[in-house]
Amino acid sequence: MEPLKDSSNVTRLPGAEDIRLREPPHNFEAEQALLGAILINNAAYQRVAEFLRPEHFADPLHGKLFDSLSRLIERGQVVSAVTLKTYVEQDEDMKAAGGATYLARLAAASVHVIDATAFGQAVHDLYLRRQLIDLGEGVVNGAFGGDVDETALNQIEVAEKKLYDLASSGQTEGGFKPFRVALTEATVAAEAAYHRVGQLTGVASGLFQLDQLLGGLHRSDLIILAGRPSMGKTALATNIAFNAARAYREEIVEGKPKAVDGAVVGFFSLEMSSEQLATRMLAEQAEVPSEKIRKGELISSDFDKVLSVSHELEHLNFFIDDTPALSIAALRTRARRLKRTHGLGLLVVDYLQLLSPSGRNRQDNRVQEVSEITRGLKTLAKELDVPVLALSQLSRAVEQREDKRPQLADLRESGSIEQDADVVMFVYREEYYLTRAEPARRAEESDQKFNERHEGWRQRCELTYGKAEVIVAKQRHGPTGIVRLSFEGQFTKFGNLAADPDGPGPVFE
Repeated sequence: MEPLKDSSNVTRLPGAEDIRLREPPHNFEAEQALLGAILINNAAYQRVAEFLRPEHFADPLHGKLFDSLSRLIERGQVVSAVTLKTYVEQDEDMKAAGGATYLARLAAASVHVIDATAFGQAVHDLYLRRQLIDLGEGVVNGAFGGDVDETALNQIEVAEKKLYDLASSGQTEGGFKPFRVALTEATVAAEAAYHRVGQLTGVASGLFQLDQLLGGLHRSDLIILAGRPSMGKTALATNIAFNAARAYREEIVEGKPKAVDGAVVGFFSLEMSSEQLATRMLAEQAEVPSEKIRKGELISSDFDKVLSVSHELEHLNFFIDDTPALSIAALRTRARRLKRTHGLGLLVVDYLQLLSPSGRNRQDNRVQEVSEITRGLKTLAKELDVPVLALSQLSRAVEQREDKRPQLADLRESGSIEQDADVVMFVYREEYYLTRAEPARRAEESDQKFNERHEGWRQRCELTYGKAEVIVAKQRHGPTGIVRLSFEGQFTKFGNLAADPDGPGPVFE
């Protein structure tokens, strides 16, 4: 059977209904009844004012009238068919519809004020359906388009973002909540922390002193972990993410699974491939040097250990996306999808300077771009109600100081990183700098003086070997301070230092 062609020369399958002949979904009667209710009792407006807008009405005349009603009511005026009579007589569109007679018909069609919310939601729902149709047509037309710079995957991400934004705009709930509701939520969180091992309100990092200082990684927080190259940012983030995924445990609450410990982890690795990240985790848990795994220089016992650990880790709730040069919009889309399909309790981004802003918002100023990225990450943390751990590079100013401990001023490219973050942490290993600063003999220096300097350097190296510091320089809801950890470079593994009765714990400020 031959395909059919309509008058516009568009090919259609036989028997297929031409959707262009369909009328967009609408309900003029519901719009009229709602407007009539507002005219009869202005209190009806307050029931729909939060979510209903003039553009949501299918009839432009109804939208225009709702706009006028809302502006007058917001000014504190009483609006009725009588007070609007002068307005409708001056407006050509309203005069064409019948003027004062039309207002009287609307008032006659009014619903009870209690029903106004339901009618408003019906009008809003039909608006969303029309928008959904427009979105679908846009997806179809975009797919037929021949723009070589826009791949199919890019079109899918844009379509998914628009769909999510449409879903978000369709939420008529929200706004103010009574303090007792917020108080109940806080009490429930405190009770959960009281019964949880370690008594933490947030996701445990598995590093006891860090958890003691932070109280865990808290929902809706943006946590920045910064450091110079080779300090171990990725290693520390991987360790924290792995500990959270390994501790994940859920219970059925009111018929739905709910995480009671640990977290489902989403890890955006823009710098390393998923295979490299998995190799690091294998090396850490099997305690086999990662370079030996990469080079295949494993003895039989090490290989068996790696295989055993691999079988243990394959069921972790740990998801990796290693797409390079990801945009902040695409990252949001994928994080939302992971939250929807598998649940999400912790999001890690390695690292934020490798993200790019949304396609339409690219700036010549890199500082503005980074500002948009950090704002996007903070918004995402609040939207998904999960902690977002984002890694960041530091400027080279650190290297030019005698004391190379990082400071907030060293955050690279944007002060908005410090501004948007709830927690800013720096990872610092003095050992890294000491091993590269072995004293050199000076021409005027005696053997004894050089030996003394060299011995002091050697002792300092021994003291700092295998140790690291996490400097919590900002914490919006708690103290700042320094946490001391162990670090095994060959396994890329951070851990808790052995208890030392004479040694310091976390240093609080």
